[in-house]
Amino acid sequence: MATHLPVIKNVHGNTLDVLGEAIVAGRYPPGLAIPPEPMLCEELGISRTVVREAVKSLVAKGLLVTGPKLGTRVMPEEHWNWFDPDVVVWQSKIGLTREFLRDLQELRRVVEPAAVRLAAERATAQDIGEIEVAFAGMKAAIEQGGDYVTHDLRFHQGLLRACHNRMLVQMSKALGALLRTSFEISTSRPDGPASSLPLHRAVLDAVIARSPPRAERAILTLIDSAREDIEQVLASRRKLPSLSQPAPPLKARVPSITR
Repeated sequence: MATHLPVIKNVHGNTLDVLGEAIVAGRYPPGLAIPPEPMLCEELGISRTVVREAVKSLVAKGLLVTGPKLGTRVMPEEHWNWFDPDVVVWQSKIGLTREFLRDLQELRRVVEPAAVRLAAERATAQDIGEIEVAFAGMKAAIEQGGDYVTHDLRFHQGLLRACHNRMLVQMSKALGALLRTSFEISTSRPDGPASSLPLHRAVLDAVIARSPPRAERAILTLIDSAREDIEQVLASRRKLPSLSQPAPPLKARVPSITR
């Protein structure tokens, strides 16, 4: 079972989080300049070097732009790198919006079916073995309690790697935080993990059977089921997860779940 250790950030990491969250929350509106370095240094109790490094990181993530006579200004959110895990975490901390979750589900519907079709054609024995291990971890977490989300993430990232397309493999890394958002919301439903486990098995069995059409249908069923879970959680007004903390473990179920 995976063990989560607390992430201890340095001064740069903490400053990056403070400024990033402030931008995503709208404290510094798009098109306007963030406070000058001396003011940020005084407000945050940090050096100019730390501020400059944090600004460089935020520029790289698409949240800020700098230039002569321009200063350091906030970019509109369509310029932000939504594949960056930090950006996704900052959004989750201030609140996951319906628009954000809709975009996520649409992205999954575009990327995962195509990737799974390729996986059904190209997956090696090692690929399938790794996905089987992830599935077994999900099943054990449901039956015995424990970390379900980490295994769920490994299952889907394993499928993306199994397509053996270098760009999709890179995307599997970038999609990690986005996928975790969806999985945590689905898992927050009491029956969410147990009801989705057979859907995961159907995807894996189709890949093992080398049936791209069947694999595509199975992953679409799984994605649409996750969308329904998300809609129900949103309708219930239940508190949504914050990705800055480890996923909560499942409690053990009494009945055993068959394959």
